[in-house]
Amino acid sequence: MAKQNVAEQFVDILTRAGVKRLYGVVGDSLNPVVDAIRRTPAIDWIQVRHEEVAAFAAGAEAQLTGELAACAGSCGPGNLHLINGLYDAHRSMAPVLALASQIPSSEIGLGYFQETHPDQLFRECSHYSELISNPQQMPRVLQTAIQHAIGRGGVSVLALPGDIASAPAPDKPIDHALVTSRPSVRPGDAEIDRLAALIDGAKRVTLFCGSGTAGAHAEVMEFAERIKSPIGHALRGKEWIQYDNRYDVGMSGLLGYGAAYEATHECDLLILLGTDFPYNAFLPDDVKIVQVDVRPEHLGRRSKLDLAVWGDVKETLRSLTPRVKEKTDRRFLDKMLKKHADALEGVVKAYTRKVDKHVPIHPEYVASVLDELADDDAVFTVDTGMCNVWAARYISPNGRRRIIGSFSHGSMANALPQAIGAQFIDRGRQVVSMSGDGGFSMLMGDFLTLVQYDLPVKVVLFNNSSLGMVELEMLVAGLPSYGTTNHNPDFAAIARAAGAYGVRVEKPKQLAGALKDAFRHKGPALVDIVTDPNALSIPPKISAEMVSGFALSAGKIVLDGGVGRMLQMARSNLRNVPRP
Repeated sequence: MAKQNVAEQFVDILTRAGVKRLYGVVGDSLNPVVDAIRRTPAIDWIQVRHEEVAAFAAGAEAQLTGELAACAGSCGPGNLHLINGLYDAHRSMAPVLALASQIPSSEIGLGYFQETHPDQLFRECSHYSELISNPQQMPRVLQTAIQHAIGRGGVSVLALPGDIASAPAPDKPIDHALVTSRPSVRPGDAEIDRLAALIDGAKRVTLFCGSGTAGAHAEVMEFAERIKSPIGHALRGKEWIQYDNRYDVGMSGLLGYGAAYEATHECDLLILLGTDFPYNAFLPDDVKIVQVDVRPEHLGRRSKLDLAVWGDVKETLRSLTPRVKEKTDRRFLDKMLKKHADALEGVVKAYTRKVDKHVPIHPEYVASVLDELADDDAVFTVDTGMCNVWAARYISPNGRRRIIGSFSHGSMANALPQAIGAQFIDRGRQVVSMSGDGGFSMLMGDFLTLVQYDLPVKVVLFNNSSLGMVELEMLVAGLPSYGTTNHNPDFAAIARAAGAYGVRVEKPKQLAGALKDAFRHKGPALVDIVTDPNALSIPPKISAEMVSGFALSAGKIVLDGGVGRMLQMARSNLRNVPRP
């Protein structure tokens, strides 16, 4: 039996860690690894057209499965293209292993062709970034990288010179035990008792939830019922906490709606559950605040805390709820539920009448119809910019749907690449890329990846021929819009030319039928929808200081427009309020 080389050993360890795909673009320094994958049935090489897409796809796969995913780039320019997607994965706490192949080891430090130092370049967007300079070193370094990515939640990067990858592997490699899952973290009894005492001493408690509430829906609902607390959420908490929630008061932030802002400011105790909500201008500074987070470095970095609790939300609430005295006074909760319903009624009234007849098509209408027609377990990937608005306002979570985007990093062009990673996990599950024309055209080349692998991703393109969010920011700052207009082609014609299903929609009456046809199509499809670039109205009192990196300094609701089925839920919750 032929002796293994380092590349083959590297691939074997990846497969033992559960990696099923390596996304990337081939290159000479990567050839030993790619060839090892070719000969290994347990793992596939996924050829994309741009390495940035490889990193986004791996990040999406890791977010959806919670398991390690991987991507690769060849030396120099190849692996540099990974950096934006890796930043996004790292800030999304997605466990991703990135292989950055390197120039020949004997040439490092001598200004060789395509020389960079990836072990240094990727340090800011990773928990671990190292160079493998010796075959004997590789198994332990790879194990360490895997454990960093999984254990800490984020990216690890390994730089591997092509000559080292081709070298013979150690004679007797150590069969390392690999960490492939994270433990539950429970706070100590002293912290639980202190938190229980704060809650028992408060009259008005509000919960504000983020992505750290994933898997803890039942525990949060039980806790809210016990302490009669309204529940607000951040955008990344929407999919985990908004559905089947009798205590929902909406979302805070620039894209916020409902009474979440009031609930967080009118309470006397605010409990932040699993959220690293970055916009501290929305958080109160005159109420007591408790934060519960599994990552201790998140505690207290957004606001002054009266108590910091290190633990995951599910285990913390399991320990806390029985120790808290049940509250009987619902007045604060009922007041916030009524404010929430009233606020949603108000923004719905601002929604343009006869929207189903408006040309160009209102993007709100597109998102509303999409929400109604998409599968109950669909995965939505959402471009940064105005698509974030439409997803936040219209896509209804139900405990089975997933909604992912570049919500922490804020990169353009994330939706299509993330859809690729999402669809490879399960070809039978509906994956919808909510793309803006700006983001889609930035990485449009990887629409060809959908065609090459016959991935049945449905690209719903909100085509308003502009960079809408940037234009809004300019207008808010009192600047004339400049450099925000896109001269777009017929994207549906491009899709058809590439061998996919493509349809262009210019009238509202065509929309539902076009979406249904695209969803029925077995392969990749693109629905190019011409939407109104002037669909947003800006409140007259908004100032430049209100919008800065998505931070709102004053006011609650910035963008007018409907909120889809959330109003129905708010009305239903209001009906549950006991009457005197």
